[in-house]
Amino acid sequence: MGTLYLVGTPIGNLEDLTLRAIRTLQEVDLIAAEDTRQTLKLLSHLGVHKPLVSYHEHNQRTAGPALIERLQNGENVALVTDAGMPAISDPGEDLVRLALEASLPVVPIPGPTAFATALVVSGLATQRFVFEGFLPVKKKERREALERLRLESRTVILYEAPHRLTDTLAELAETLGERPMAVARELTKLHEEVLRGTPAQLLAHFRDHAPRGEFVLVISGAGSNAGAAPEEVTPESLAAAVAALEATGVDRKAAMKQVANRFGLTKRDVYQAVLELKRDE
Repeated sequence: MGTLYLVGTPIGNLEDLTLRAIRTLQEVDLIAAEDTRQTLKLLSHLGVHKPLVSYHEHNQRTAGPALIERLQNGENVALVTDAGMPAISDPGEDLVRLALEASLPVVPIPGPTAFATALVVSGLATQRFVFEGFLPVKKKERREALERLRLESRTVILYEAPHRLTDTLAELAETLGERPMAVARELTKLHEEVLRGTPAQLLAHFRDHAPRGEFVLVISGAGSNAGAAPEEVTPESLAAAVAALEATGVDRKAAMKQVANRFGLTKRDVYQAVLELKRDE
């Protein structure tokens, strides 16, 4: 039987391709690619000449079983995407599952990933994070996803396309309030850029500067300061924070605003938490 190799390719800069990845691409019998035209450019640069087949979200139901059959016949297959690691926000995860169900060996050949690269350069907490990929496109599912992330205490990482970036930033500003975040674009490429600020600040920037390239959004978790461990977010902790400010002479409205900013929430969230606690008492 053959082996399925998951080969990480550069997300931009070709110098990020590992020696092991190059050797694997040279030695396999077949390369399955998200876009064969894109992969052909990389292989031509390396001087590698191997048969290429397409494997992507639109043909995976037929291409996947065909690749499994070739693996079962003893061929070694390298799976690559246009950029980064296969199986991350990618139909490669289904091919891995098919291979494991067929008791075929699967070997990862590590390479760069956009979400990890953006996280470490964001300046936000890296100890605990959640990668959400692309938000749902349908309004109801999208709203539910954002609502679920509203009280997420871990750093949140999203992918976004340029034509949806300003809409997403507007939704983040409305849902998550003034918490710190970073927007990274064109990572490792010539026009690499990392911008930091609140969702509203970054929205203002991209309304003046048309978004171009692929984007990674890194958002501070609820109750977090940049680089700091998150505070526990509960109705009790929010109400206690408001009460502590009021005890120093700050009026309730201003206290709620300060607590909302501190925990990366909206004033509505804090108000509802205080109201809920009073109702329970």
